[in-house]
Amino acid sequence: MSVMVLGVCIALLVVVALGVLALVGFRVMRLRSRGTAVLLRSLPAGDDRGWRHGIVRYDDHSLIYYRLSSLRTGPSEVIPRQAIETRGRRQPRGTEVEVIDAMTILEIDADGAGFELAMASGAVTAFQSWVESRPPVRSVRRRSA
Repeated sequence: MSVMVLGVCIALLVVVALGVLALVGFRVMRLRSRGTAVLLRSLPAGDDRGWRHGIVRYDDHSLIYYRLSSLRTGPSEVIPRQAIETRGRRQPRGTEVEVIDAMTILEIDADGAGFELAMASGAVTAFQSWVESRPPVRSVRRRSA
């Protein structure tokens, strides 16, 4: 009898594990088809630590970041468009080159929170165009009043 109970428990664990893998796979495929692949890290961070793979989407008001390795249903970070300021750009250095090869790293500030975004050169151009084309703060205030 105990062998049968053990077999049922193992079967349940396998079913649960396959279900989790299916959900993760579905989430990753769904996100990749609807966003721009990036690596993001919060600042301050160690030399090559804290990078997280994910997808960003842009809407009229914010940059929305989804971490790929998360089971969270919503975004991992939401950065208001009006708050984003690009501080600089650089190439990967040290051991970053192994993971972030052929990408440009942008340092951004958003209401005092610092981030680095690593993205392909075409994505950098799209990001900067999106940031620069935001409506002026004054115009946003008038519309909401």
